[in-house]
Amino acid sequence: MSQDPYELLGVKRDATQKDIQSAFRKLAKKLHPDLNPGDKKAEERFKQISTAYEILSDEEKRGRFDRGEIDITGAERTQRNYYRDYASKSGPGDPYHNSAGFADFSDADDIFASFFSRRAGGGQTRGRGRDRQFSMEVDFLEAVNGTRTEVKMPNGPALDVQIPPGTRDGQTLRLRGKGEPGIGGGPVGDALIEIRVRPHRFFTRDGDDIRLELPISLSEAVLGGKVRVPTPSGPVNLTLPPHSNTGKVLRLKSKGVAKRGGGHGDVYISLKIVLPDAPDERLTALMKEWATANSYDPRKNMEA
Repeated sequence: MSQDPYELLGVKRDATQKDIQSAFRKLAKKLHPDLNPGDKKAEERFKQISTAYEILSDEEKRGRFDRGEIDITGAERTQRNYYRDYASKSGPGDPYHNSAGFADFSDADDIFASFFSRRAGGGQTRGRGRDRQFSMEVDFLEAVNGTRTEVKMPNGPALDVQIPPGTRDGQTLRLRGKGEPGIGGGPVGDALIEIRVRPHRFFTRDGDDIRLELPISLSEAVLGGKVRVPTPSGPVNLTLPPHSNTGKVLRLKSKGVAKRGGGHGDVYISLKIVLPDAPDERLTALMKEWATANSYDPRKNMEA
């Protein structure tokens, strides 16, 4: 590590505070760990420029560095009793008390407003800990109905995760204060968990609605009646109208996914007539008799 903060920030020795701040901003936006996850080199460089800025952003420390009284870490190179006498009485209003520094990064539109602060008078840089990113798979019904589960942390304790009802595939859950420790006593980062929802064997999700294809027998299609229909919250009875064709869509109101603003989506059921796997002689004979007495063309509207 270079021992010259001017060299680390790339500024001249007569640079103004505005020049120093501008140089640090430019480098920090390029090197900040949250913008370079996993890049150890960038993380080390960020620590170096932060140390340099710690010295140069403080006029008193900058002057002492320029006079050779302290090094880049702020440690004294030689003992100077007159300074120690003043420092021992340090408090608000004295020339050695300074609460400036990273406070000038408080612009609302600056990404560093949430990363840096300065302990008043402490002279110690504080930084928010990095967020930790994970992904986990959940079953379709767990995402729809909500559940509580655990995420195994590499080199750390398991996290208790609450999956809220209506969680979507690709949604990221934030666990406050479960990330990397802060720098210099700064706030702990968060854990960000990306949810991957496993597909269901017959349910599909359409926004807050659920869709499924329901097989029905030929007799159910012709005669109608009560049929048992699965939903994410459990099976319900559905009244099937007589003469229901394949493709007919029925709706179960408020049996779908929980909505953010309250209420639930619906379940849409597409009917599909399914014949028995094994040939049925009685059914075959009945259909021959029926076809002789009744002729109709279900494809009459498909002529080019």
